Amino acid sequence: MSVLSLRNIEKSFGAVQALRGVDLDLEPGEVLGLMGDNGAGKSTLVKVISGNYPADKGEIILENNEITFERPVDARESGIEVVYQDLALCDNLTAAANVFLGREIKKRVGPFKVLDYQAMFKRSAELFQELKSDVRETDLVKSMSGGQRQAVAIARTRLSEAKIVLMDEPCAAISVRQVAEVLELIRTMKKHGQSVILISHRMPDIFAVCDRVIIMRRGEKVADKAISDTSPEEVTGLITGAIETA
Repeated sequence: MSVLSLRNIEKSFGAVQALRGVDLDLEPGEVLGLMGDNGAGKSTLVKVISGNYPADKGEIILENNEITFERPVDARESGIEVVYQDLALCDNLTAAANVFLGREIKKRVGPFKVLDYQAMFKRSAELFQELKSDVRETDLVKSMSGGQRQAVAIARTRLSEAKIVLMDEPCAAISVRQVAEVLELIRTMKKHGQSVILISHRMPDIFAVCDRVIIMRRGEKVADKAISDTSPEEVTGLITGAIETA
């Protein structure tokens, strides 16, 4: 049973049709690559899944139930988290504070409720250990590498026990070593049973961690193939239009 299914999703912005009848299925524990040139509709599709944009037409089916997201918080409460390219982290806060941002643990002290830093540090340390990351819960985000920042953003999705994680260009503008760290984090998420949709322009990353790849062009899905059944050359041809469909 698919954890997420999209059927005939369409979205327009005025005269511009960004999505044209897109179908998608995501299996439990699957890493699905989403590729296409700029303007292909990838980000719009992710924003429909995450509740940022309502679809003009079509169905979103989550674990066999048709759903409608009015706001991003609706998607989050249904187990869908997004790791954006800019990560949306607060540089002046610790790793633990970022993991628990908006979900802080509190304890009662007399008639007052105060933040339980000890509990948040302990749980954050456990999450970083699960992810096999070298991030320390007390580290300030502003002192972290790109790969470490990704670990903090991913730990946040683990805290919420997200079923589906949407990752938008997580390896853009980071070093080769940090890319390897992020790809290992994605493999760890898969081992924990989380399903991942990975948007990337980086062909080696898609072929390193994805089970399947969907290629979009001008708002349409032009291919949906197992990684084992395709090649970087074919994917490039599908992205550019040198190959019409596959």
